[in-house]
Order: sequence, then C-alpha cells, then structure tokens
Amino acid sequence: MTKKDLLQGYIIAPNPDGVNLTKTVEGLDHFGNTVVSQVIEEKPLTIYLNSQEIVTAMTIGDYPEYLAVGFLTNQGMLDNSNPVKSVDFDEDLSVVIVRTETETSFEEKLKKKTRTSGCAVGTVFGDMMEGLEGLRLPSSNCKVSWLYNLSNEINQTPSLYLAAGAIHGTVICKEHTPLVYMEDVGRHNAVDKVAGWMASNDIDGSDKILYTTGRLTSEMVIKTAQMGIPILVSRSGFTAWGVEIADKVGMTLIGRMRGRRFTCLAGFNRLIWDMNGAGCDEK
Repeated sequence: MTKKDLLQGYIIAPNPDGVNLTKTVEGLDHFGNTVVSQVIEEKPLTIYLNSQEIVTAMTIGDYPEYLAVGFLTNQGMLDNSNPVKSVDFDEDLSVVIVRTETETSFEEKLKKKTRTSGCAVGTVFGDMMEGLEGLRLPSSNCKVSWLYNLSNEINQTPSLYLAAGAIHGTVICKEHTPLVYMEDVGRHNAVDKVAGWMASNDIDGSDKILYTTGRLTSEMVIKTAQMGIPILVSRSGFTAWGVEIADKVGMTLIGRMRGRRFTCLAGFNRLIWDMNGAGCDEK
C-alpha cells in the first residue's frame, strides 16, 4: 500500500515532513559510530481566554488554534451558551487568544488545579468529574472488524511517531475509517486538538470512535466522554479509575490493541463479533 493510499480518506493526517516539527541532531550509537537522528521539537504555547491567561502548554506547535479551543472546551470553559467569537494565534509570541461573545471569569476554577498522569505534565482545572453527573453516552455498537482495520491502517500511516518517536497520537474515526489524526508530545494535547477540531466544525461524536496511543487513564476517559464519543480504543493499558468512569458513563473501553489482540474492560456487550482473533469470519 502506497503513502497516498494510506492517507486517502483522512481529513487531517500527520505531517512528518512539517517544518519546525522535528530537528536533526547528531550523536553516537552503541558502537561509537556517528548517527543522525530526527527528534521532536517542543515549545511553549500560552492559551488565553479573552483577557485571562489560562495555561502554558508544551506542544509541537501544529494546530495551535485547535489545541486552545479543545483544551478550553474539555476544561468546561467553553460552551454553547457563550459562543466563540474569534481565535487568534500570534506565532512570534507563541500565544493563542480565544475570544467569546461575552467576558468570562474562572478565577475560582483556576485555583483548583490537578496534575494528571498525562505525559508532558497534563493539567486539569476544577473538579475532574464536573460535567459528568448524569451523563450517559449514546449506545453505539462496534464491530470487531472495524477495530482490526483501524489498528492496521493507523499503525501504517506515515507519522511523526514513525519518523522520530517520543510522541503520542489521537485519531477520531467513523466505523472502520480514520478521519482526523493529531499528534503531540502529550496524549492530552493530541486529544485536545481533536476536540478543538470537533468543536470548531460542529462535529457530532455519538457515532465516532476515538483511538489513542496513550494509557486509558481517568483523564482520557473523561475527555472522551465530554466529547460525546462512546468508544475509546488504545494500544496501551488501563487504570482502574479509567475503567470505573467508562463503565459509569456507558463507554466501550478497549485497550492493549495490538494487531488482532485487544482487551475490552467496559461496554463489551456492545461489541459485534463479526471476526475472531485469527481474522476469520465468524459463523
């Protein structure tokens, strides 16, 4: 399968050749020979909501507007009652300013900050469970064949991970088709970029699958639930609280997805076994 074939169908795909996303560094290998490696660039990005500075995130620097909108949405600082008026990125200052129709004030929320288990130090403001009270995700079945197809296609897609490593990816999919593939040094940034794309384009999550390379922690499950996505898949493992929250909100949670192997610890009643682990059609 060619690179063009692998990228066909993506609305946004990774850009391993993107300017300023990687840097060439010389070093030595285990034999003492000179080697040249591509390493990920990371840089600070400060996010403002109107006139209020919210957070400075370490990021690779692509799609800063989506990252800002997604972060603020997942923090409960943006909603339909106060629409976004503009999103402005100043590359020289590394600042994104999200402006809403009316001014907002989150002083109390900002006082309560939780360091999450996210790579590159994730941060959640306020009560982590805020907004999940009474939330029940739409019941959405998932064919096992979709999981196999997504795992195969996503893992072969040209990406910064394959080019340089040290990075996480998050992909929003519909059935067996990956749609938007975002990467960043922290899995929380990658999922926030996807959330920002969804919010900016008014995308409904009820018929979508979210695939991530990161661990299925409480943070990842909460963000996925807030995005209205009922199926979360990872090639990594679980935390107990992540599984508990997924079960509470009605999410299908699938981890350790490698090739034709996976483990489902929540919502397994919504799996449709149209293929078995050997890849054969079920009778």
